Amino acid sequence: MTARSRQGALAVASALAVAWIVFALMVWLFGESPLVVGRLLFEGTWGTGYGAGQVLFKATPLLCTGVAVDLALRAGLFNIGGEGQLAVASLAVALVGARVGGLPSWAAVPLLLLVGAVAGGAWAAPPALLRARFGAHEVISTIMMNRVADALIGAAFGAGLAVAGSVRTEQVAESARIGRLDLVAHAFAGSAASFAFLVAVALAVAARWFMRHTRVGREVALVGQNAEACAAVHIPVRSRLAFALVASGAAAGLASAGTVLGYKGYYEIGLGAGAGFGGIAVALLGRSSAVGLVLAALFFGTLQQGGLAINAHVPREAMDVLQGVMILAVSLGDAGVRRALAGRSAVGVTA
Repeated sequence: MTARSRQGALAVASALAVAWIVFALMVWLFGESPLVVGRLLFEGTWGTGYGAGQVLFKATPLLCTGVAVDLALRAGLFNIGGEGQLAVASLAVALVGARVGGLPSWAAVPLLLLVGAVAGGAWAAPPALLRARFGAHEVISTIMMNRVADALIGAAFGAGLAVAGSVRTEQVAESARIGRLDLVAHAFAGSAASFAFLVAVALAVAARWFMRHTRVGREVALVGQNAEACAAVHIPVRSRLAFALVASGAAAGLASAGTVLGYKGYYEIGLGAGAGFGGIAVALLGRSSAVGLVLAALFFGTLQQGGLAINAHVPREAMDVLQGVMILAVSLGDAGVRRALAGRSAVGVTA
């Protein structure tokens, strides 16, 4: 194990330890036993087939947005725009999905996955251009695009895209739906888990392979480490920065597979909310590893579902506190996050 790997493992272990201490303190303050509540949390998640299925369902969009944040971090960028990218992609997928009824599933589902990726990438394109061309910090511009997405979707629904008397779109065609896992695994009966989880896992593996085995991927990682040195050897720094942020948006857009195609079958305002910010925690805990990202998504999916399981004893918002604690604990020791927040990658680079 390299020194960098040991440092990353230590940061994750420390974050988990801090999270458990905070969890125990919160439970104790509410007059409950941490061990008893911890047992209830497990029983409500991995202790039953339904609970495990719900964890997989909640982990699916988190894994996609986690890959999105990780892709940006590789280039020294911090994509905070997953919320807007997912929302716009979900709307696009729902609108197109309602009009592909003549296509078989083997064509309709890949088409809508492509629509989600393109829409998410397109929504990340303005921050990518601002960063690459003018050095504008992507944290500011992606947050701005989140707010623009909220306003745009609200206006679009008000203009007639929503089903009358509702805040949702029409149903997507049945052939465009991604099947539920309980169709082949009855243990998951009643849960919302779908084969979209496998799509998210494939995304994590593909992103890892791309970054390690393609020239563009390796150059993106090099730019994230030292943009000035890359410019000196004629690596196109600006285009690699733009590519990383657009690719990050595309990955976030693919989260619509779990929310629209695998769950609701339509888009409604608020669907998938929180997954964009949750992806930050997944990326930081996953440490740029496909396996790590999957495990991190499952961990935070467990916290989300576990919050519902222990709500009678401890407010489920306690799980949000734990997620915030872990983000803070891991990011304090993450050099990539510090570089991204410092904006070292693009400012002053002209290549």
